[in-house]
Amino acid sequence: MQISPDRIAAILRRQEEVQAQMARPDLDPAEFVRLSKDYAELEPVVKAAGEVAGLRAEQAELEAMLADPEMRAMAQEELEGLRARLPEAEHALAVSLLPRDAADSRPAMLEIRAGTGGDEAALFAGDLLRMYQRYAETQGWKLEILSASASEQGGFKEVIASVTGTGVFARLKFESGVHRVQRVPVTESGGRIHTSAATVAVLPEAEEVDVQIEDKDLRIDVYRSSGSGGQHVNTTDSAVRITHIPSGIVVTQQDEKSQHKNKAKAMKVLRTRLYEAERERTQAEHAGARKAMVGSGDRSERIRTYNFPQGRVTDHRINLTLHRLPEILEGPGLDEVIAALIAEDEAARLAQLDMAA
Repeated sequence: MQISPDRIAAILRRQEEVQAQMARPDLDPAEFVRLSKDYAELEPVVKAAGEVAGLRAEQAELEAMLADPEMRAMAQEELEGLRARLPEAEHALAVSLLPRDAADSRPAMLEIRAGTGGDEAALFAGDLLRMYQRYAETQGWKLEILSASASEQGGFKEVIASVTGTGVFARLKFESGVHRVQRVPVTESGGRIHTSAATVAVLPEAEEVDVQIEDKDLRIDVYRSSGSGGQHVNTTDSAVRITHIPSGIVVTQQDEKSQHKNKAKAMKVLRTRLYEAERERTQAEHAGARKAMVGSGDRSERIRTYNFPQGRVTDHRINLTLHRLPEILEGPGLDEVIAALIAEDEAARLAQLDMAA
């Protein structure tokens, strides 16, 4: 996608305007915060635009030098290298200009639920949680488990976690969907390969200002936490169940011994689910934009298969197969899959812009 010199000049002017506004002595704090955010969002675009402008200017100078017999050979050699770099710089600029998902910079709520496959599905849900925990560590993020329902074999029937850090939702949002595993379960004596599944949902976390929740729309029930028996059973009514009456969304929280902490965590999950429901409604109204995304975002869509006998991971949305299953499940290898999904999404949206131009 070719970006015109006028568009580049406008980007550079916009940065200068924001800088001038930020330097005003009468600027109030709220406006300064807004302008600072604008400036931070402009920085990568300005850097990419400056790179393209510099390379184009250098190209024009080298092409002028071709007319000089003494400089022609040197200019020709440098032009070859520059012509290889320029398309990459122009692509990077085009990507930086793509409309951003407003939720990309938010923390994310990660929900993993065991699907078909019984105990083996719960064990696989635990494997996925560990994969995301380790991936979060490589990214410098913090993953905090909000609630978990463990299975008898050591996996999870359901687990909900909050992931905070830089660019969390932007990198994790394509993980939503059905993840399938093919392997011989530890409980299988005959050595047969079983197929199990777990569902992953990644939602942008909502803040209190994002979703207005009226007290009259909530039914809050408190009850005694269930435990594994004996000393682990909570003897107070600390577990909380919150029902949002208009939407029918129900959130339960019992991991904390404090009723107050359980209620706070449950409200955090409720806000995020209500915020995501509104995002889905808005995206449905703009269905064309949704089609450009990798996959539909539908949590019932099978997106990836982890095949243990062959040591491979296949992402079905982009037909990517990597024979590095252990490294991916250990966390660091997941970055290659996520980077490929982001690149495919950017390519699809750039192609859509080209068609509209």
